[in-house]
Amino acid sequence: MTPREALHTYFGYDDFRPLQAEIIDAVLAGRDTLALMPTGGGKSICFQVPTLVMGSEHEDKRLCFVITPLIALMKDQVENLHARGIQAAAVYTGMSWDKQRVALDNCLYGPYHFLYCSPERLESEEFRKRLADLPIGLIAVDEAHCISQWGYDFRPSYLNIAAVRELLPGVPVLALTATATPETIEDIQAKLGFTEPNVLRKSFHRENLRYVVRQTTNKAEEVAHILSRVPGSAIVYVRNRKRAQELAEWLHTTYYHAGLTTKERNERQEAWKEGKTRVIVATNAFGMGIDKADVRLVIHVDLPSCIESYYQEAGRAGRDGETAYAVLLYNPSEDKAKIQKRIVDTYPPKEFVEMVYHKTMDFLQIGAGSGLGHRFMLHMDQLCHVMKLPVLQTYSALHILTQAGYIDFEEEHETQPRVQINVPRHRLGEYNLSREQVAMLDVLMRSYSGIHTDLQYVREADQPSNPQTHKPSNHEILVSLAQRGIITYIPRSVGCCLTMTKEREVDLYLSPAIFEERQMRFISKINAMLEYAEQNQFCREQVLLAYFGERDAVPCGHCDVCIAQ
Repeated sequence: MTPREALHTYFGYDDFRPLQAEIIDAVLAGRDTLALMPTGGGKSICFQVPTLVMGSEHEDKRLCFVITPLIALMKDQVENLHARGIQAAAVYTGMSWDKQRVALDNCLYGPYHFLYCSPERLESEEFRKRLADLPIGLIAVDEAHCISQWGYDFRPSYLNIAAVRELLPGVPVLALTATATPETIEDIQAKLGFTEPNVLRKSFHRENLRYVVRQTTNKAEEVAHILSRVPGSAIVYVRNRKRAQELAEWLHTTYYHAGLTTKERNERQEAWKEGKTRVIVATNAFGMGIDKADVRLVIHVDLPSCIESYYQEAGRAGRDGETAYAVLLYNPSEDKAKIQKRIVDTYPPKEFVEMVYHKTMDFLQIGAGSGLGHRFMLHMDQLCHVMKLPVLQTYSALHILTQAGYIDFEEEHETQPRVQINVPRHRLGEYNLSREQVAMLDVLMRSYSGIHTDLQYVREADQPSNPQTHKPSNHEILVSLAQRGIITYIPRSVGCCLTMTKEREVDLYLSPAIFEERQMRFISKINAMLEYAEQNQFCREQVLLAYFGERDAVPCGHCDVCIAQ
């Protein structure tokens, strides 16, 4: 099977988009490859097609191991592949080890072609051992800028990919990203152990996207005005949850942020994708991996902290090639002060970071020399109240400690419900159980081995209670069983999670690379974002492309600066 035959057979396309064919040829030739493609450029095809080609010719190379930090994206891609008759599995944080084993067994013995994995899973030695037995012919690293210290979204868990490459000698890696500066490009290749430099780049130029900066002192009114002038689907980005809810209420539309339940997020996302909701007001938790081509407008109400995130979020407009607008609202009298304050909030003094470390350890009752491998749900409001810590700087301090390798701190971590049955099966008849309770226990015992001895992660179906039939929800049934002591039930929760990656230390060392150098890098990124918003002499797209190393771009002719000139 040729790449073009695979493209047509499985995906229904007759031809590749620009650069896709070159990337696929490099992968099939066994070359480590870094592919830079703008948002919506069709990155997934670049690892899906060569995997299907290799799998049709070599059974021992039929599997692609895809590493991505976006759980929603991996679930979406697995569903899409299944719909095309292609077998795929996913392993991510929150899955029980039993389910992970089933997924890995399917990839080893079944006709599977794709295994998606979150980078945190690579920290498990048992998981890494299982990988070595799988018929992996390609490693695909999505959002590859996350491996770079100079990337705008560095994640220490990505550094484990180097160890995976040692387990899979000779297997090429395809790194993909939509945003990377020249310095980040070099760092990605070094961190992933490329055998030789190999960068395939598509220009970040977007012919159909109109960049606009609008200065205003009343951003809500300006958002409403722009929405009235530009028809079609729109995303309005804001920096925090409170602002998302307030602006959505003012605009009489819906909002999206990571504090919503999974059910709420899925419902709101689907309503927007299907066109039932025209405008969605969201934090940057929204949009990654969303397959919606006809977004006509992306508005940024607040100034992003860097051009990388701005370019990626703005690039969600106009993926269908039709005219679309990326509008940044800027209030000179307020926004400059706000974005400068982020420097202090994001990089508090070293002494403060050390204080947060020890106060958090005390709060979690972790003694010196202990705690390695332990995982805690961390209630930030309670931590900050009890330990008298400022909230924003404490979040930042925990992220700095993560980058330094002392802990692994995850915001907006969602845990599935967990259940343990405390009563032996043969004694359940002694209880006067309702029909719903009996059915629930029967499903639990059939579905989860070991549920009588340990807490097991369970799927809590999103079936609400029905007041007309008086049928209780699954959650209500589980609560009723727990109240009688028949089960132990820990409901689903969304919050912060802290994992100890080292024993508690008495003295910390924050290296210049972790603190001073990253702080200076952060300041330079903020200054670049400010310069983009404030200048009105040079084409907006030229400024963006120059930031990503494209120095020879010509004026776009349709941004606000080009039109004014």
